[in-house]
Amino acid sequence: MSDQAPQAGQRDPGDGHRDLSYPPLPEALVVPVYDNHTHLDPTVGSARAVGEEALDYREQLDRASSVGIKGVVQVGTDLETSRWSAEMALREPRMLAAVAIHPNEAPELDAVGALDAALAEIDALAARPRVRAIGETGLDFFRTAEDGRAAQLRSFEAHIEIAKQTDRALQIHDRDAHQEVADTLRRVGAPERTVLHCFSGDAAFAELCAENGWFMSFPGIVTFRNAEPLREALRRVPRALLLVETDAPFLTPAPYRGRPNSPYLVPHTVRAMAEILDTELGHLCAQIASNTEAVYGRWDADPVSTPPTTPIGLVA
Repeated sequence: MSDQAPQAGQRDPGDGHRDLSYPPLPEALVVPVYDNHTHLDPTVGSARAVGEEALDYREQLDRASSVGIKGVVQVGTDLETSRWSAEMALREPRMLAAVAIHPNEAPELDAVGALDAALAEIDALAARPRVRAIGETGLDFFRTAEDGRAAQLRSFEAHIEIAKQTDRALQIHDRDAHQEVADTLRRVGAPERTVLHCFSGDAAFAELCAENGWFMSFPGIVTFRNAEPLREALRRVPRALLLVETDAPFLTPAPYRGRPNSPYLVPHTVRAMAEILDTELGHLCAQIASNTEAVYGRWDADPVSTPPTTPIGLVA
C-alpha cells in the first residue's frame, strides 16, 4: 500500500478537481498477466470511490479478467486485512493472498505491547492454503519517526524469518529506506523469492537489487510525467526479475491519475513499460506472467472452496 497517493476527497497533484469514478476498461491484453500487488478488501478498496461507486472485489476481478489479467495477489497490511486476504483467497480462484503487518503499523502495535502477538498471528496465517507471500512488510522512514524505527526493523526481521520458515515469497514496502532495506536483507539473509513492491528506487538501486536476485514490481507511477528516474531504473532491470502491479486503489496510471485504481487497469502500465523498454508487448507480458508464477506458483495449484454468492466484509 502506498502513502504516495492522496486520500479520497483530496486533490491529486496531477489533476484539478478529482474525478472519483472508476476509469473505463482499457484495450485487453492478448497475452495475460498478473497484478502482483493490490488491495481489494472493503476498508481500503472502497475508500478511493467515496461519493461515486464502490466496486465489490468480484466486480473488480471480473473487469480484470475481461482485459487479460489472470489473477491478483491480495495484500494484507494489518491483522484485519490479512485475515480477509487469507479467507478470500480460499474462495476466489483468481486471488492469492499475502499477509503481514505494514511497517507503519509496527511501532503503534509495539507501543501498546501487541506487536509480538500480531506477528504470531501472521505466522499462523502464513501456513494457510493459498497464502503465498509475507507482505507487505519492510521499512518506511517517510511516515515513521526515528523513535519508531527499531520496532519497524524488529517487525521486518520477524517477517523475513516467517517467509523463510514457511517458504513463502516476501513482498517489501520500501519508502525512503532503500539502503536500510538492502542492508537488512543481506545481513539476515533474504528469502529465496523477494519482491520490492511498488519499486521506487533509482537506477543504481535497481542494479543492486538485480545483483541480489530480488524481483522488482512496477506500478502506475512509471507512467507519470515526472517519473523519468523510475523509467531509467526500469531500463536497468533484467527481464527475468520484472513484475507489474497496481497497488490499487492507489497510484492509478496515466491518463487516469487521481481516479480509483483497480487490477483491470494493469494494461495501461504494462503497455507503458513495453514502450519504455522498446520491446514487443506480447513478449513482455509473457515474461512478466512467467516471472510472477516463478515467485508465487500457479493460481490453480491449490483448490478453492465454493465462491461466496454475496459480498463478504472483513473477517472477524
